[in-house]
Amino acid sequence: MTLREEADKIIKEAITKVLPDEAVKQALKSRKSVKGKLYLVAVGKAAWQMANAAANILNGQIEKGIVITKYGHIQGDIPGIECFEAGHPVPDTNTFAATQKVIELTEELQADDQVLFLLSGGGSALFEKPLISTEELSDITKQLLACGADIVEMNTIRKRLSAVKGGKFAGLCEPAAIFAIVLSDIVGDPLDMIASGPAYADSSTASDAIAIVEKYHLKLSEKARTLLEMKTPKAVTNVETRITGSVRNLCLAAKEACEKLGYESMILTDALQCEAKEAGAFLAAIAKTHQNTDKSLAFIAGGETIVHVTGKGLGGRNQELALSAAEGLAACKNTAIFSVGSDGTDGPTDAAGGYCDENTKEKMQQAGLDVYEVLKENDTYHALKKTGGLIITGATGTNVNDVAVVLIRRRFL
Repeated sequence: MTLREEADKIIKEAITKVLPDEAVKQALKSRKSVKGKLYLVAVGKAAWQMANAAANILNGQIEKGIVITKYGHIQGDIPGIECFEAGHPVPDTNTFAATQKVIELTEELQADDQVLFLLSGGGSALFEKPLISTEELSDITKQLLACGADIVEMNTIRKRLSAVKGGKFAGLCEPAAIFAIVLSDIVGDPLDMIASGPAYADSSTASDAIAIVEKYHLKLSEKARTLLEMKTPKAVTNVETRITGSVRNLCLAAKEACEKLGYESMILTDALQCEAKEAGAFLAAIAKTHQNTDKSLAFIAGGETIVHVTGKGLGGRNQELALSAAEGLAACKNTAIFSVGSDGTDGPTDAAGGYCDENTKEKMQQAGLDVYEVLKENDTYHALKKTGGLIITGATGTNVNDVAVVLIRRRFL
């Protein structure tokens, strides 16, 4: 088995282990029965998978339901539940129309009813009713993506510009209760930041939001600036929550998969938060340090890196991390680094991430490409495509952040 084949096997096994079906089943065991009707609202990249699991377990108990997920993530009909696909990472007209359907559903709720709220990463873009023009919301989202703001910074801004984020959805559901099952895609599992916290009290402040605007020199209208200064809900009393997955689970699953293949494995961190290029260079340095070992080693890092967009190319943070390791890996032997998003999509591409080994730099040179120039242009997708380094899984049905792995193979088959 080649290194690339081993990488693909590790990715498949790790993602399978963090699919939300079993987690949803376990979380539902603690749900209290209600006198009234049960409604379902599922939002995020893993929304369809979570909703389908819940519908199978509850077996006809759901009165009505709505799923909002990313394009290409609906895998079929779910009886009694309307499924919508919408824009990510930038909201679009389908986002707003589907969110309006959810708002209309909340108008039916009575005090004895319960909303089963299934939330996963990506909900910030997929669940939205903006308090500013859709054009400005799109522009602000693009500014935040381009400047390298992390997910907490992005959501601190977005929840203040929305009628459903930052605890406001919980308010719309009152007096009904919400039982929320959350698949975390943010390091540390901050409930008010996952999908911008539609059903959770906001821990951030107006001062935090203004500081982010100043830090990244964001261009906002006067209306948007006024909204940033308004108070958000600091107490939510009608929500009970279960967190069902995290990047830690993903790292553990990757470690187990590596060990099955004979690698002595170590989780370096499950809280990786830095520039993708820095992470790639660092992991390549780790690979170089351990070149003289007589063991097969695997080093695992989970989290979410960021990218400062300086060019006009196509790519994503996982592809950028992988390609940033190419220079360092050129001095290695039987060594590879790959990085993937657990949801199967990396940035605005059809790839889940990227793979590089000691031959990648040479392959790029043969294709007339320079690693530095490709990274400067943020065009990792096309470079990895030419070198056979794209990792494509398709939509996975889960979303618990990213994992990067260093493989150093010291057995010769």
